[in-house]
Amino acid sequence: MRPVQITTGRHPFEVAVLIAALACGIALLATEYRPPSVVSAMPTIVQAGWEVGLIVAGVVGLVGVTWKGQLSTALGVELLGVAVLGSVTTMYAIALAVIAGLSATAAGAFVGGVAVGAWWRVGQIGRDLMRVARAAESGVMADVPLLVERDR
Repeated sequence: MRPVQITTGRHPFEVAVLIAALACGIALLATEYRPPSVVSAMPTIVQAGWEVGLIVAGVVGLVGVTWKGQLSTALGVELLGVAVLGSVTTMYAIALAVIAGLSATAAGAFVGGVAVGAWWRVGQIGRDLMRVARAAESGVMADVPLLVERDR
């Protein structure tokens, strides 16, 4: 029997970005400093949501990546964390572009690239969840990590 290939696991880049999101969110809340583009582009309540979103993305994404239980649960939790990461980085990239324009090209391109990577990963996880569901429905596997090869 050929194993189901899942593209989840501890991707160093994904883990590093999730840790950075968590650290940035904590730093923003602790210092009460907000980048000028965020202050100008977002209402106060949205700014707070953006900061908390960074923390949520980091915590939830890291929990999903390191989850030791059922594979579908791990993928679902990781999907949620990375989708939040995609949302908050997209928000920041848009704020940079709208407020700072061409003077924020480097920062906007960098943050926008992280956003694209996060949304790309959301697509990968979605495909993986469909593969796991099809395999479970066909009786090929039970939904436990030990029966699935995971790329690490």
